Amino acid sequence: MTALSVISLSENFLQGSIPEELGLLLGMSYLGLGANSLSGGVPPMLFNLSSLSSLGLELNHLKKAVLPSDFGSHLPNLQHLGLDSNHFEGPIPASLANASSLVDIGLSDNYFNGKVPTYVGNLHDLTSLNLQSNNLEATDRASWEFIDSLTNCSKLQTIALSINKLGGVVPNSIGNLSSELQILYLGTNRLSGMFPSGIANLRTLIALSLENNQYFGAIPDWIGNLANLQALYLEGNSFTGPIPLSIGNISKLSYLYLQDNKIDGLIPPSLGNMKNLLRLNVSNNSLQGSVPAEIFSLPSLISCQLSFNKLDGILPPQIGNAKQLMELHLSSNDLSGEIPQTLGNCRGLEIVELAQNSLVETIPVSLGNLESLKVLNLSRNYLSGPIPKSLGGLKLLNQIDLSYNHLVGEVPTKGVFLNASALVLEGNSGLCGGVSDLHIPSCSIPSSESLRRRRSLGVKTISAVAITIISLVLILIILSFLYRKNKLKQASMILPSFGAKFPSVTYRELSEATDRFSPSNLIGRGRYGSVYKAKLHGETNLVAVKVFDMETRGANRSFVAECEALRSLRHRNLVPILTACSSIDSGGNDFKALVYEFMPNGSLDSLLHLEEDGTHAPCYLTLTQRLSIALDIANALEYLHHSSQRPIVHSDLKPSNILLSDDMTARISDFGLARFFDNASITSTRAVKGTIGYIAPEYASGGQVMASGDVYSFGIILLEMFTGRRPTDDMFKDGLSIVRFVEAGFPYGVPKIVDARLLEEIDDFGVHKESAAMVMGCVQSVLRIGLSCTCQLPNERMNMREVAMKLQAIRESYVGDGSLQVDC
Repeated sequence: MTALSVISLSENFLQGSIPEELGLLLGMSYLGLGANSLSGGVPPMLFNLSSLSSLGLELNHLKKAVLPSDFGSHLPNLQHLGLDSNHFEGPIPASLANASSLVDIGLSDNYFNGKVPTYVGNLHDLTSLNLQSNNLEATDRASWEFIDSLTNCSKLQTIALSINKLGGVVPNSIGNLSSELQILYLGTNRLSGMFPSGIANLRTLIALSLENNQYFGAIPDWIGNLANLQALYLEGNSFTGPIPLSIGNISKLSYLYLQDNKIDGLIPPSLGNMKNLLRLNVSNNSLQGSVPAEIFSLPSLISCQLSFNKLDGILPPQIGNAKQLMELHLSSNDLSGEIPQTLGNCRGLEIVELAQNSLVETIPVSLGNLESLKVLNLSRNYLSGPIPKSLGGLKLLNQIDLSYNHLVGEVPTKGVFLNASALVLEGNSGLCGGVSDLHIPSCSIPSSESLRRRRSLGVKTISAVAITIISLVLILIILSFLYRKNKLKQASMILPSFGAKFPSVTYRELSEATDRFSPSNLIGRGRYGSVYKAKLHGETNLVAVKVFDMETRGANRSFVAECEALRSLRHRNLVPILTACSSIDSGGNDFKALVYEFMPNGSLDSLLHLEEDGTHAPCYLTLTQRLSIALDIANALEYLHHSSQRPIVHSDLKPSNILLSDDMTARISDFGLARFFDNASITSTRAVKGTIGYIAPEYASGGQVMASGDVYSFGIILLEMFTGRRPTDDMFKDGLSIVRFVEAGFPYGVPKIVDARLLEEIDDFGVHKESAAMVMGCVQSVLRIGLSCTCQLPNERMNMREVAMKLQAIRESYVGDGSLQVDC
């Protein structure tokens, strides 16, 4: 054991303290214990392992302790140091300078205090310095000398110092930092003065964070020269003057946050040049003039926040071009004119805030087209006319404020209008009716006497037509009966062999078990047919009956393919087939069906998203459940690709084909497009169809069916599970895909892209810093796997055996003790 050189136990469910005996492994070069539940202190003997090149203890519960003053004196070969998200305190020891081979230092999310030591400039190979979320201070120029020293680190790419107590003025020497610097985070400190001029020299920056400080003065025009910027966070300062016209030159920018400043002037139309912009927030400033139509031509924009300014003029009709837009905030301005009818084209909108403006005329009926709308606030305007009944058909709308306008007529009584607590309608004296809880005067009821006089019109004509139709129907029934009788005599049962353990079942038995395939028993529809729940005669358990639509091209081939695949597959994460039926139905037509075990918790799709009728899923999927489901799917695919007798590619993996048992175990179903492949080639030349959004990009150009295609589909599902968005969401168009959406926010912007329901779960741990960090670390780890699985080139993707192992480690590391478990 003394010769052991590598210990890699990160992302496992390890508890207790770190054994002192590890310090006896004098030949150890790699020690990875990150992302566990380790507690206690760090054995001092670990710091004597002179051969150690990588030490990873991040994301644990290591107790508050001061690092030894000679921490780095005995670690001359240390290259990677990860102590993030623990409870270390005290100063950062100066002896770390002796670990001269350090490449990256991760000390974030601890309680380190004092100054950032100047010795860091002696670490000439340093590429990443992450000290954010500590209690580090800077009060004078001497406190900032570490910036001067860092100019010696020519390979430096990341400096993260956000969320500390750094004050004063950032020295101009910051402009002498590495020509390779990409990330500079100085947000949420106590910095003051003008915009740091030295940053103008950092042309390779992709992310700049100066938010929540005390900066003042103008945003410099040279900001437009930072052409590689993808994220610019300047919110929460006291910047004045206009938004520089040059900012439109930053064509790669995805996030522009300028809110909560004192910026004035016009919104530059040059913002329309930023074709990659996802989120724009300039709210709570003093901006004037009209809203540039160019903004709404941005193909990727999903959030536009312009509230609390002095904007005037009309809303441009071009707003309807922003079909991917999800949030529109324009409240508390002085906008006039009508709400454009074209706003109804923005089908992805979830939030529309237009309150406290001077908008006139009627509420557009086209707003009823906003199927994703959740919040609508049009209060305190000068809108008139009736409330469009089309708003009552919006299934997701749960909050609507139309107060203090000049609306008249009857309040609708469907959808959100049935819930008085979701409505704010006061200040509209012309409204009437609605549900009783609104306490609005009822509308006058017109006389129905004239309606009674019209009831007898056309009765004789209708009677004559009815007699003719009945006669024709009787003739057709007789002919149909004779045809069925002849067809049934000729019918023969053709069914692939399942062996003796699969009992036979007839069409009649399935018809009776499903109450003649009643819609009340329908639980799903697919590409080639419908699925019904049923209880076979003499059985106590429910089953699922998949009835193939034999008029659909490919249905028969799908039936045979599924029979061939499932008869030889056995795994706890595959939906087990019970039997099959190939016969003639009561109409004399070919009938084919498969009978499976019934999965009472439905599909993953139904639990992730709203039902077709707008209702919510019966339970919310917690972080723990999502991880378990992801691992179940990965285990099933690992079996199909690597462990079954005849390896197989599923070819149509998607959430609606992943079913949940009574104990929430995930099981893959629908093998109608499955393909067996040879171990040597792992490919098939047969055409594949798949499902839009989940199908691998190489298939679009006629590529061969490969296991890596399933890996891609699985990666998309992972991203969907943890962002809460389908890959076919209306926002994903014009070059923006769910993969690019996640890439743009990864890793530092994960809170902005993750499913909001998971953020609520993180908020539940908000008082426990380490628990919240663990949850976010878990989400980041899963999204990293999802991105790895969705690489454009098939040979760059992981295989499912690797994926399953990594997910197993993540699950055990983050939720193995059940501390984050919240059941349905």
